[in-house]
Amino acid sequence: MTESKFNKILIANRGEIAVRIIRACKEMGIKTVAVFSDADADALQVKYADEAVNIGPALSRKSYLNMDSIIQAATGTKVDAVHPGYGFLSENADFAKACVDNNLVFIGPSAECIAASGNKSAARKTLMALGISIIPGSDDIISSPEEAFEVAMDVGYPVILKASGGGGGRGMRIANDQNELADALAVASGEARAAFGNPDLYLEKYIEKPRHIEIQIIGDHFGNYVHLGERECSIQMRYQKLIEESPSPFVDEALRNKLGETAIQVARLIGYTNAGTMEFLVDKNKNFYFMEVNARIQVEHPVTELVTGLDIVQQQILLAQGEKLPLRQDEIRLNGWSLECRINAADPADNFMPSPGEIQKLILPNGPGVRVDTHIYNHYVISPFYDSLIGKLVVWAKDRDMAIKRMQRALSEFQIEGIKSTIPFHQRVFQDEDFIRGDIDTHFLEKFADLH
Repeated sequence: MTESKFNKILIANRGEIAVRIIRACKEMGIKTVAVFSDADADALQVKYADEAVNIGPALSRKSYLNMDSIIQAATGTKVDAVHPGYGFLSENADFAKACVDNNLVFIGPSAECIAASGNKSAARKTLMALGISIIPGSDDIISSPEEAFEVAMDVGYPVILKASGGGGGRGMRIANDQNELADALAVASGEARAAFGNPDLYLEKYIEKPRHIEIQIIGDHFGNYVHLGERECSIQMRYQKLIEESPSPFVDEALRNKLGETAIQVARLIGYTNAGTMEFLVDKNKNFYFMEVNARIQVEHPVTELVTGLDIVQQQILLAQGEKLPLRQDEIRLNGWSLECRINAADPADNFMPSPGEIQKLILPNGPGVRVDTHIYNHYVISPFYDSLIGKLVVWAKDRDMAIKRMQRALSEFQIEGIKSTIPFHQRVFQDEDFIRGDIDTHFLEKFADLH
């Protein structure tokens, strides 16, 4: 039985994902409350939401990571639920619990599930017991440099450090020997603390030249699950995904089914509800290793929406209201091909250094099969305080070849003046013969020596 419909939702985020969630709510007849820092007073989420609340100074830890301020904004505006978006507090179990403690529905998995997803050591042991292949590494968070050295010697170099409290490339470092590992521990821990408020790290064997394949799943509160196929996320710079697509040019139907079944098996194991992503590394022989759960909406969710026809954000809201999944697995069809370019305010010619500043001119691409998710507009000032993502250019076409041509066309139409952007970089990739053939892995960008 469906619970009463939400009347008002607070979006505990900023930028394009806040705008994306507001749009989903408007189409469902749900009122919205935006939150904003001092630096975001002119942000699009403030203009589009029904209400907006200032939650503090520009620094994330004093605003978008300030749980007390966000909870106070939610209770003060009498919302029914909170949508965390991605990043910031989206995978923070304490925040999910604080929402529930204040009679607010957290639109995502339960606090217990988030904690289980984030407890890499417990998850690793359980998954190994089920026979699910995982990457060799530490059984728990690294408590000292000496422990890191010991684990690294056991699994063999190269190794990779990862943040326990979140993803998105923050707090990740590769080490090829003990000296590099010693340096990487301090840097990665500091990055993790700044990005997630949690300095904890774990260590894994680094698998060279794999593909990064992820499976989107959704689950209701009645034990029903479906997966929505895979996304290829192998084009990365410093573990930050830059280009994503669905389906993958590498994944065949048999591998898709195996990955999907494994993803749902993991979801059932941890009692996952709502939308989430199970991430895998896949080697050239199509052996796959489970990496981690992303217990939130993903930046790259639009490519899955375009090939399935499902609005994942609206599904999140419906599931959080207590509704049942509307589809069975055999009703999920992947139709056509979708590609996404993350457009960042960054200079590819200067090691992708952020490029904050005022947008002097903006022309967005349009036309058949083109979608732009963004929060920027003419004369919008891009702040230096937050992630440099300013938009996502997404295309759909009947097949990969046509999707690539459509993306090439859309990129040629996209004009931003006043700041540097990654559009020239994307244009280079979409002209690359290996990329066009689908011959890619997580080291693909190493061929562009001038980007390093």
